[in-house]
Amino acid sequence: MSAPDIAIDVRGLTKSFGGRVVVRDLSMQVRRGTIYGFLGPNGSGKTTTIRMLCGLLTPDKGEGTCLGYDIRTQAREIKRHVGYMTQRFSLYQDLSVRENLEFVARLYGMPDPPAAARAMIARLGLEGRERQLAGELSGGWKQRLALGACTLPNPQLLLLDEPTAGVDPKARREFWNEIHALAAEGLTVLVSTHYMDEAERCHEIAYIAYGELLAHGTVEGVIERSKLVTYTVTGDDLQRLAAELEHRPGVDMVAPFGGSLHVSGRDPQALEAAIAPYRDRPGLNWTRSGPSLEDVFIELMTRARDNF
Repeated sequence: MSAPDIAIDVRGLTKSFGGRVVVRDLSMQVRRGTIYGFLGPNGSGKTTTIRMLCGLLTPDKGEGTCLGYDIRTQAREIKRHVGYMTQRFSLYQDLSVRENLEFVARLYGMPDPPAAARAMIARLGLEGRERQLAGELSGGWKQRLALGACTLPNPQLLLLDEPTAGVDPKARREFWNEIHALAAEGLTVLVSTHYMDEAERCHEIAYIAYGELLAHGTVEGVIERSKLVTYTVTGDDLQRLAAELEHRPGVDMVAPFGGSLHVSGRDPQALEAAIAPYRDRPGLNWTRSGPSLEDVFIELMTRARDNF
C-alpha cells in the first residue's frame, strides 16, 4: 500500500508505566476509509496504544505516522485532524446538547457554531433534545452526542475507545449504522471493543493481549490463519465433559456456548485422538463446525497467558 492510502503506520511501539510494559513492540497499518476493530481484554494495552497514535502519549520505543504526521514530533498536527471518543463521557454534564456542540464548534474555530450544531443535531436524530442537559441523557443518547462532538470538526480519523460499553443493543446497532455511514464518506475509524458482533462489522481487526498484537487482518483471514478445528457438542452433562477434556493433550480450548460446548485444537490429529474416547458416549452429539471469532480469541488468550 502506498503512503497516501495509509492512515496509521506504526512500528515497534513500546510503552511502560512504573516499570511494567503495557504495550510491547506493536506494529500496525490502517488503510484510509476503513473501520479497523481493535480488540482485547481489559488491561491489554488498547487505550495506551490509541493515546500514542493520536499524540497524547509518547512511546518509549518505536516510530510511525498518523495521517502522514510523525507521532513523536507532530502531535499537535495529529490532534487537529483526529476525533477521539474516550471510554468515559467527556462533555459538560451541565450544558445542554446544543450548548455542548456549539462549544466544540467554537473550540475548533468553525465559522458558524450555531449552524454547525443544528446540522449535527439533525444528522444524529437529536431533534427535540437540544435543550436537555447532557448529564440527564441515557447512555445511548450520551454516546450519540459524544459521536457528534467528535465528528463536528470533520476529522480525517476517528478513534473510539470502547464507545458502546453499557449501551443497549438497539443503541449499539444505531451507533454502528452511523459509523458505517461515516466510513462510506471517507472517514477512517479505529474502534476498540469487547463485543464479537461489533468486531465482525469491521473491515479489518487486530487482537491485542498483554500488550502484544496477536492477530490482525480481515475477520475471515484471522479465523482461517488460526488453524483451529472445532467441534460443537450437545447433550447431557456438558460441564463434566468440559472438565474432562480441558487438560487433555490436543485440546487447546473448551468453552460453553449456550446449550452447547465448543471443543477446539490446532492439531487435527491430536484433537481427534483426544476426543475419540468420548465420541460414542451416550447422550452426546458431536458436530464438526467452523471456529467462531470468539473461539479464535479465547484460544489466543490461552496461548498469550502461557507465554508470560
